[in-house]
Amino acid sequence: MTGDPSTLLEATPAPVQRRGLITALVLLAAVGCILLLLFVLPAARSDPYTRRTLELTGSLETGGRLFRMNCAGCHGIAAQGLVGPSLQGVSQRRNDRQLIRQVVSGRTPPMPRFQPEPQAMADLLAHLRSLE
Repeated sequence: MTGDPSTLLEATPAPVQRRGLITALVLLAAVGCILLLLFVLPAARSDPYTRRTLELTGSLETGGRLFRMNCAGCHGIAAQGLVGPSLQGVSQRRNDRQLIRQVVSGRTPPMPRFQPEPQAMADLLAHLRSLE
C-alpha cells in the first residue's frame, strides 16, 4: 500500500466510534428499562381500584351470587369451564392482583371487561378463593 500513513490512522477510528455509540445506546436503553420498572411497577401496584378492593373483606355468599350472574355463563355454574377456562383452584395459580386485573381488563378474549364496585370485586375474590 502506498500513500500517507496518516490516512490509515484517520480511517481506523470510525469502527471504534461506531462500537462506542452502539455500546452507549445499549446502556441508555438498559437504564431506561430499569427506570421504567422502578416507576411503572410500583404505580401498577398502587392502582386505587385494586388497592381499595384488597383492603375489603369479601362475602363468600355474595361473591357466589355475583359469579352465577356474571361468570357462570362462560365458566360454568361450578366454575368447571365451558367457553371460558375452568376456575377450579384459580387462586392457587394467580394472586388476587392478577385475578382483579384479569376480571377488570378482560384481556383474554372473549372475556368481557367487567369492573364491579370494589366491594363486589372483593366478594367475587372470596368466591374464587373458595374454588378447589
